[in-house]
Amino acid sequence: MSTSLVLIAVSVITLLFIFKLFRSHKRDDSAKNYPNGSMGFLPVIGESLSFLQAMKTNRGEKWVEDRVAKYGPIFKTSLMGSTTVFITGHSGTKFVLGADTEVLAPRQPVTIAAIMGKHNLFEVSGSRYKLLRGAMMSFLKPESLQGHIKRMDGMLKTHIDEATKGKETIHTISFMKKLTFHVACHILFGITDAATEEALYEDFGHCFEAMWSAPFNFPGTTFRRGIQAREKIIKKMLPIMEKRKEQLKNGTLNPKNDVLTCMLSLETEAEENGDQEEPVTQQEVIDNFISLMIAGHDSSAVVLTWIIWKLAKDPEIYENVVKEQMGILNERKQRQGEGGEDDDQRLTWGEIAKMKYTWRVAQEVMRVIPPFFGSFRKAIKDTSFGGYDIPKGWQVFWVSYGTHMNKDIFNDPTKFDPSRFETKSIPPYAYVPFGAGHHTCIGNEFARVEALTVIHHLVTKFEWSLVNPDEKITRLALPYPEMGLPINLKPKQHSH
Repeated sequence: MSTSLVLIAVSVITLLFIFKLFRSHKRDDSAKNYPNGSMGFLPVIGESLSFLQAMKTNRGEKWVEDRVAKYGPIFKTSLMGSTTVFITGHSGTKFVLGADTEVLAPRQPVTIAAIMGKHNLFEVSGSRYKLLRGAMMSFLKPESLQGHIKRMDGMLKTHIDEATKGKETIHTISFMKKLTFHVACHILFGITDAATEEALYEDFGHCFEAMWSAPFNFPGTTFRRGIQAREKIIKKMLPIMEKRKEQLKNGTLNPKNDVLTCMLSLETEAEENGDQEEPVTQQEVIDNFISLMIAGHDSSAVVLTWIIWKLAKDPEIYENVVKEQMGILNERKQRQGEGGEDDDQRLTWGEIAKMKYTWRVAQEVMRVIPPFFGSFRKAIKDTSFGGYDIPKGWQVFWVSYGTHMNKDIFNDPTKFDPSRFETKSIPPYAYVPFGAGHHTCIGNEFARVEALTVIHHLVTKFEWSLVNPDEKITRLALPYPEMGLPINLKPKQHSH
């Protein structure tokens, strides 16, 4: 693109922003008490670049704290093209996550909404939210997941064995992303064709990068690549969806087979029954497929990566996890030896339930390194908090570290202590790796089962050490190890 075209594009965007700003402040604001803060120097961009740079270098907390020190715990800025109010602290987190969706709705910045689609579960509210969430939860609820444990376990075992065969070193984040994407394709969405899975993996990689990029849809930009990748995903998925709908109509596919089929079944049932209520649309299914895939496999991969990191850094924690996992194997061996069970070596729901210490380690990892720095809401109508007015249309952003590292909530918060999760004394809206309130992550139980199954196989098969013990964190929305967390693998002599 020539320099003149770029200048024209930037000029047009600037004029549109100024017009929008003029319209938003046209009303009489003399009696309003807006939060203090800085909107940055550039229209549309605001402080987006400095925020993204801080996140990339894992200085997001400092970026926020610098502004808290200057403007207070509630401050305004401009991010991703919108005026944004940051609200920190426990009471602020409770206000944002506990607010009715008619006041603060889970609207995402323009870049995230463009990739995930405007009908995804993070964007909708009211009856549409309940309908879509209900369809997904019919598969994701614990009693449904129980029937998929053995299949997931067998799949993970095979994938881990194949991906580590003959390798002395692996890059953990790449390994985990491939692993969790494989599980998401097969278990969550019923996509079993290897070529389709591989192509989707590449497309979703571009989508994830685009969500936290500058909102410029020009050739060669990260955002444009993400938009194009979304179009490719839709093109691949439409024939799959049409085939599923035919199978549902013919009765050859179980409506509860996977999340994608659960959503499609609502559409086909409405068509067959002539329901008056607006059925789930094709666009809603597409948007929620994309958003759930992004939210599911990426966050799970990151959490698993940092669990691997912690187990390598802390031999005592590692040995305690190994002890629990080997105890499960020994108990199974004893039962089978006594003739009480067949010789099936796959995990059961009951065995997953026994992994209490391992899950407490995972919980503590997510407290210290939360998968999400925070998230956005949008004011649907004028509201206020902490003595400040928040006008309709402004974004609101809450931060997870504000409670996770609060010494008044977690004693000695910088200490890694899984035992803090042995009791249920943590107040609501204080521990929020999966969100809280109306829009708690619907996939948290699936993520728990998946994480425990992966850790079970790794600690019973391998020992490992970090190639770069001092590897730093970089945040591309999620906290990634700067060099991918390469580890040296050493197979155990008596793995099952």
